[in-house]
Amino acid sequence: MSLTRLNIQAFRNITSAQLLTGTGLNLIYGQNGSGKTSILEAIYFLGMGRSFRSHLSQRVINNEDDKLTLFATLTLPRGESKIGLRRFRSGETEVKIDGDKVKRLSTLAETLPIQVITPESFSLLFEGPKSRRQFIDWGAFHADPEFYGAWVNVRRILKQRNQLLRDGASYTNIQYWDREFVRYAERVTEIRNLYVDSLNELLKGIIEEFLPQVDVKVSFTRGWDSKIDFALLLENQYPRDLATGHTVSGPHKADLRLRVGNLPVQDALSRGQLKLLVCALRIAQGKLLKQQIDKHSIYLVDDLPSELDAQHRQLLLKQLADTGAQVFVTAIEPAAIVDSLDKPPSRIFQVAQGCVTVIE
Repeated sequence: MSLTRLNIQAFRNITSAQLLTGTGLNLIYGQNGSGKTSILEAIYFLGMGRSFRSHLSQRVINNEDDKLTLFATLTLPRGESKIGLRRFRSGETEVKIDGDKVKRLSTLAETLPIQVITPESFSLLFEGPKSRRQFIDWGAFHADPEFYGAWVNVRRILKQRNQLLRDGASYTNIQYWDREFVRYAERVTEIRNLYVDSLNELLKGIIEEFLPQVDVKVSFTRGWDSKIDFALLLENQYPRDLATGHTVSGPHKADLRLRVGNLPVQDALSRGQLKLLVCALRIAQGKLLKQQIDKHSIYLVDDLPSELDAQHRQLLLKQLADTGAQVFVTAIEPAAIVDSLDKPPSRIFQVAQGCVTVIE
């Protein structure tokens, strides 16, 4: 799968741009603030229905417009597919795939799997468990068609349970919801656990290439003690949940634990090593998707040279090329990328003040 054409209208500082992209590595270069990251952000927005830089989607709309429009042509094994997205300043979003209106944004993620590596990707390691849960859930969503429905039900029931706790409901009134909560929580946990086990098989080899002197252990924690029956745990912790007004344990507290010896990786590794570890996680996830459902991710790598020396840049670009997937990479100086490649990029784009030019 690859993106062969991308049209961007009124997105950030890009008033209008049309890109015919290559199937391999696409290099996008330009000065800071030129709009090169906005191209990656537009692709991500088209695949996820949101930005990786801001939680407020209205901010990505060009100041002089009331809406943004994104359009892409994808080449798939079955032929071409067309995706269009329009986002209004009011918050309304219109999505079409091959001319048909799409109601759920999850359909976009299913159609256009995206892996993003940006300076903000460190949140995966430095912020709380939420980012790492989202990382697991991206893979679980693509790996098992049951996951999305089960997770939606977990969130729905959890919201109802927490409201009952805040209202001071007796456990008798909560017990009905707990039976459903346990059923869906255990299914979500089972899928997550299987996914992390599969990911680890691929991840080990990639980490050994990136960080040969470091023994990184990756494990899944479900959000409650696995030795305790979850239904019994919910009943026993009811007084505590009632006091806090929310459910203390459950799949909404799951995490991906990464350690070197007894230390969390963020305490044991340098910033450059942590960047390589994040890259290893993203590459492994994309490779696993290809193995499991025979679909490539599209990789978006922002400011790749940052904090990586020439040797590690070359290693990372080789790993990305080995995935066989389409890659979009940004840099300030094109030589920082070109000099680290075995062959020229498929396409090179220069961005200046929101204008995109193809470099032949």
